[in-house]
Amino acid sequence: MNWDRIEGNWKQAKGKVVEQWGKLTNDDLDVVAGRREQLSGKIQERYGIAKDEAERQVADWERRLGDTWLDDAPRNPPSSH
Repeated sequence: MNWDRIEGNWKQAKGKVVEQWGKLTNDDLDVVAGRREQLSGKIQERYGIAKDEAERQVADWERRLGDTWLDDAPRNPPSSH
């Protein structure tokens, strides 16, 4: 999974993030705004874990997420250029 796709579809990804890390608040997710490093930092903070553990969790989540979650995301209509 390319993190740019997560960042670009952050509104849809937020639900998946909350499924994985329920202690994160809406304010946390607004601060993260799709940025991987910010997500890792918030996980560290909320769960009281080390940076390397938070990074590992994000990497595992990203790998499990794959591209299939985007199948449910609304698509932008093609431009008529």
